Amino acid sequence: MANHSAIYSKISFTLAACVLVWAALQAYVIYSFGFNGYIAATDAAANTLLLTAACWLINNNLRYYQPGTKGYINLVVWCGALSGLCIGIARWLLPIIINDKIYKDFLTRSLAIRFFIDLLAVGCMAMVSFIFYSQLDQKKTEKRKFDTERLAREAELYNLRQQLQPHFLFNSLNSINALIGIRPDEARKMIHQLSDFLRGTLKKDDQEPVTLAEELAHLQLYLDIEKVRFGHRLITEISCDSKSGTTLLPAMLLQPIVENSIKFGLYDTIEAVTISIRAEVSDNYLVLMVQNPYDAQTTRPRAGTGFGLSGVQRRLYLLFARNDLVETHAEDNLYTTIIKIPQA
Repeated sequence: MANHSAIYSKISFTLAACVLVWAALQAYVIYSFGFNGYIAATDAAANTLLLTAACWLINNNLRYYQPGTKGYINLVVWCGALSGLCIGIARWLLPIIINDKIYKDFLTRSLAIRFFIDLLAVGCMAMVSFIFYSQLDQKKTEKRKFDTERLAREAELYNLRQQLQPHFLFNSLNSINALIGIRPDEARKMIHQLSDFLRGTLKKDDQEPVTLAEELAHLQLYLDIEKVRFGHRLITEISCDSKSGTTLLPAMLLQPIVENSIKFGLYDTIEAVTISIRAEVSDNYLVLMVQNPYDAQTTRPRAGTGFGLSGVQRRLYLLFARNDLVETHAEDNLYTTIIKIPQA
C-alpha cells in the first residue's frame, strides 16, 4: 500500500509538471501570433484547465474500468467526446473573458486544430493510463496467485507433517502397549522418550530449516525409542564430515527415511541389523545417505515405497521445486537412500 502511494505521488508530480509545460507552450504559441501576454495567458490557462479535467476523467475511468477487446472503440469515442466538450466550453467561455474581435476570429478559425490537439493529448493520456493500470492489475493478480500457491504449499507441508506424526505415534504406542506387561520399566522409559520427541516435533516449522547437528540430535530421540522396541537388534552408525554439521535442511527430514530403513531392515529378520547414516557436503549440496540391509527374497524395496520416501520427496519438491533430490538403490543385499539438499 505504501509502495502504491509513493508511485501515485510521483505520477501526480510528473503530471503537474506536464500541465505547467503544456500551458507555457500554448501561451507561447498564442503570443507568437501577435496577441498580448494577457490574451495568451488567459487562452492557455483556460484550455489547459479544460484539457486537464478531460485527462483526469479518462484516467479516473480507466483506473476502475479496463476495457476488453471490444471496448477500445468505446474508449476512442470517449476521447473524442471529451475533446469536443473541451472545445465547446472554450468556444463559449473564452469570448466572454476576452473581448477582442481579432482574437474571437482567431479562436473560431483554430477550433479544428485545437480539437485534434486535445484529442491527441486525451488519447495519449488514455493509452498511458490503460498500460499503467493493466500492468498494476497484472502485478496484483500475480501476487494473489503467488500468495494462493504459497498458502496451498504451506497447507500441504503441514498436512504431510500431520500424517507423519500419527504414523510414528501409533507404532510407538503399540510397542509401549506390548512392553507394559513384560518390561514395565522400559515402557515407562519409552513414554518419556516419546514425550521428548513429540515436544521437539511441535516446536519445528517446515518453513524454517534446521542445522544437520540439530536434526541429528532430534533423530537420536527417535532412535532411542526404536532401540527400546528392538533392543540389541538395532545398531546405528552415524558419520558426518567436518563441513556438514552447520548445513541446513528441512526439519524432521531424516526421521521418516530412517524409519523406512528400520522397517525394511528389521521386520523380516531376527538378527542384528546396522542402519548407517552418512552426511557430507559436495558441490554446494548436503548429501545424506541412509543404508540398511534387506533380504531380496522377502523384501522388494523400490523408489517411493511407503509413506516415508514419498512424503520426503513431496516435501522437497514443495520446498525446492525439484524432483531429482531423492535417489534409491538396491544391490548386494543393501538398500541405499540418497538425499541431496541444496545449500544457499
